[in-house]
Amino acid sequence: MSSDKPKKSSFIQGQISSDFIGNSIAKHQTKTSIGAHNIFLGQVRADVIDGKTVVAIEYSAYEEMAEKSFYEIREAAFAKYELTCMHIYHSLGKVKAGEICLFVFVSAPRRKVVYEALEFLVEEIKKSVAIFGKEIFEDESYSWKENS
Repeated sequence: MSSDKPKKSSFIQGQISSDFIGNSIAKHQTKTSIGAHNIFLGQVRADVIDGKTVVAIEYSAYEEMAEKSFYEIREAAFAKYELTCMHIYHSLGKVKAGEICLFVFVSAPRRKVVYEALEFLVEEIKKSVAIFGKEIFEDESYSWKENS
């Protein structure tokens, strides 16, 4: 059930808060054709790289290109799976280790489809969207993150 109306931005400045996530879920309680929801929350890890610990990731994006990719991924998912709703949010700016940087939320009449759709969506986002992460270490040095 995709729509042609302009989509609000998929980007959020800084971390994606638990309040935002909870409110997003609560808004769907009036949609009584939904029988299942599934969410993916990507969290910044405190990886140790060359003996230095990541304390944050600073995300940047070619926003117009990234929004186009999000749109294409959404359309592909709606075409492939029987979904009622789908939302994708990604952080821009600095997100500290332990904070949420990616929130993908899918809803459907039945449970099996939400598992399959969510895996498809997260893999496509990681593969296709022009978002870049600068891993910042405790000594304020940095390296550019590679998606895996």
